[in-house]
Amino acid sequence: MSIRVAVVTGSNKGIGLAIVRALCKQFEGDVYLTARNVGRGEAAVKALNSEGLKPLFHQLDIDDLDSIKTAAEFFKQKYGGVDVLINNAGIAFKGRVVNVSSMVSVSALSKCSPDLQQRFRNENITEEELVELMQRFVDEAKKGEHKERGWPDTAYGVSKIGVTVLSMIHARRLTKERPNDGILLNACCPGWVRTDMAGPKAPKSPDEGAVTPVYLALLPSGAKEPHGQFVSEKTVQKW
Repeated sequence: MSIRVAVVTGSNKGIGLAIVRALCKQFEGDVYLTARNVGRGEAAVKALNSEGLKPLFHQLDIDDLDSIKTAAEFFKQKYGGVDVLINNAGIAFKGRVVNVSSMVSVSALSKCSPDLQQRFRNENITEEELVELMQRFVDEAKKGEHKERGWPDTAYGVSKIGVTVLSMIHARRLTKERPNDGILLNACCPGWVRTDMAGPKAPKSPDEGAVTPVYLALLPSGAKEPHGQFVSEKTVQKW
């Protein structure tokens, strides 16, 4: 019987590290902590070792195509693929895929013009159309024209719209092209968590922020849903 494997990208600190901690306690199989920087990644593994947990480490920089290919090949050769992948939908193997987005994507969407809202909610939007919209925002923001063109005044929020919509696009494609593979792909919001980015005043600890991503990662075998949804507090949210 093959060993199951879970991979968490960008997991040497913050929510990613908390997800690895939770998976080490709840997931039956190998759990990989990954990071761009090998030293920081290995230090994080040692920190979890001191808690009695035994994650494994693999270098992975999701901005580096060679790093992605190397990691994908490693997991394919050693395990035949990945059962759970948290954060990076770029590599979809048989199993659970969880993209960490934010409720900010919902609030940013509500501040878009009706035309943009309709396009982002369109069930037939393609990945190419989404990329074009993201590029349009960048171009118009650089010129200072984004607000008059119907965009909200938040680059972070628009980027999270992109993550959420891309998750929905990939999920629809999986349903159409690989209906029997049992892959469930969702976007989620961990909540407002005390991380380097959110700061010390956020109400949730990283471990509390890990709850929804880990819930989606550990959806039971044979589950059909949620799939292609945006989930917060373990509940499907209206998009």
